[in-house]
Amino acid sequence: MSQKTYHFIGIKGSGMSALALMLHQMGHKVQGSDSTDYYFTQRGLEQAGIPLLPFDTKNITPDVAIIAGNAFRDDNNIELAYANKNGYDYVRYHEFLGQFMTNFTSIGVAGAHGKTSTTGLLAHVMRQVTDTSYLIGDGTGRGSADSKFFVFESDEYERHFLPYHPEYTIITNVDFDHPDYFTGIDDVFDAFQTYANQITKGIFVYGDDKYLQKLTANVPIYRYGFSDSDDYIAKDVTRTTSGSKFTAYFHDEKIGEFVVPTYGKHNILNALAVVAVTHQDGFDAKEVAKYMATFGGVKRRFTEKQIGDQVIIDDFAHHPTEIEATVDAARQKYPDKEIVAVFQPHTFTRTIALIDEFATSLNQADAVYLAQIYGSAREVDHGDVKVEDLAVKIEKPAKVITVDNVSPLLDHDNAVYVFMGAGDIQKYEYAFETLLSQLTSNVQ
Repeated sequence: MSQKTYHFIGIKGSGMSALALMLHQMGHKVQGSDSTDYYFTQRGLEQAGIPLLPFDTKNITPDVAIIAGNAFRDDNNIELAYANKNGYDYVRYHEFLGQFMTNFTSIGVAGAHGKTSTTGLLAHVMRQVTDTSYLIGDGTGRGSADSKFFVFESDEYERHFLPYHPEYTIITNVDFDHPDYFTGIDDVFDAFQTYANQITKGIFVYGDDKYLQKLTANVPIYRYGFSDSDDYIAKDVTRTTSGSKFTAYFHDEKIGEFVVPTYGKHNILNALAVVAVTHQDGFDAKEVAKYMATFGGVKRRFTEKQIGDQVIIDDFAHHPTEIEATVDAARQKYPDKEIVAVFQPHTFTRTIALIDEFATSLNQADAVYLAQIYGSAREVDHGDVKVEDLAVKIEKPAKVITVDNVSPLLDHDNAVYVFMGAGDIQKYEYAFETLLSQLTSNVQ
C-alpha cells in the first residue's frame, strides 16, 4: 500500500467515510474534502481527528493518493477536474475496495434492500468473536491490520460491485431500483448474476426471492428462509419485549436459539443470514447468539427516540419495499399506537418509476405526510412529477408539508412518527422535534 496520505474526494459519503475511518485505524494517514454542509457521517471523522477540508484544487498534490467518491465527476467537482487536467492518478471507491479486500477472507453483503442492517449485524457479531475489519453503509468502519476477516457492504448501483471477488456473499433480495441506471428488473438481476459468478467460496441467498431462485454460481449456494426446502431455516418465531426470537436449523440440524433486538420479518431474515455465514465459517453458535442479542442497530435504520409521550423513528427507507418493511416493524413493536408515516421521495426518476408502489406501501400506515421530492445531484427536475401526484394516489389521509411548518403532525395522539427517506428528511424531523420540545417545556 502507498505510504502517501490518502485523500478522499467526497469523504462525507457513507461508504467513503467508513473507508476513511478504517484506513485511519489501520495506521494510514487520511484526509478528505467535501461540501461544508453538515452530514451525519462527519461526527465519527471529527472524533478520529481526520482533517475535513473544503473542496479546493490546493488539496491535490503529489503527496496524496486520491480516492474519489462515485458521485463526483469533472463537471461537478473542481478537484477531480484539476486532477484530470494535470495528470494525477486516482481510483474510485469501489476500485480501491476491490484491491483492498484481497488481503482478507472477505464477506460481502449485497441486495436491493437490507444491506446496511445485515452488514451491521454481521460485523457486530464477528468483531466480538474474532478480529474483523468492516465497512458499513451508515458511514462506520473499523480497521485492524491483524484482521483475518473483512465484512463489507456490496452495492449494485452502476454495477459498482463488479471489482469485488470476495470469498463469501449474502444476497438479501433482488428488486427494481435505481431507474436512473437500470433499465428494469432483468437488468438488475443480470448485475447480481455477474457478481455471483465472482464469488470464490459460497453464496447465501433468501430462498423465497423468485430472482435469487434463478441464480447460478460456481460455488455452493445456501438458501435461507422460513421454508423446509431452505438450507437454513428459522422456526418458532416469536415477538418478545427485547426483539424477535427464533430457532435456527441447518436442514434437520438444530443450530441454536437466537434473539435479534429488532422487529419485522425482514430483520429475522437478516439475522438468519448472519447465522448461516457464521455457521459455515465454523463459529460457535452460542457465541453468535450471545452477541447478536446485544446488537444496537445501525445509523438511520429504525433509530428511535422519545420526546414527551411521542415516539419518533428515523429510517433510511426510500423504496416501496423498504417503506413496507419499516412500517411493519413499527406496527409489530407498537401494536396499540397510530403509525404516522412522514416520507420524502428520493429522486424524480425513482418517484416516476415507482409512484403506484409508493402509494401502496404508504397505505400500510394510518396517516401519511409527504415532504418535497429530494432531487439528487445526478439528475435534473424536468417537472414531470410533483409530490402532490403521489399524495392523490394514497388512500389513507395524506398531506404535503413544508420544513417551515410541520405543525400538522401534531394532529395525532398516541402516535409513532416514522420519518423515512434518503435525502434531507432529517430537517423535517428536527423541525418536529424542536416543536415538540417547545410544547413540552411550555406545559412544564
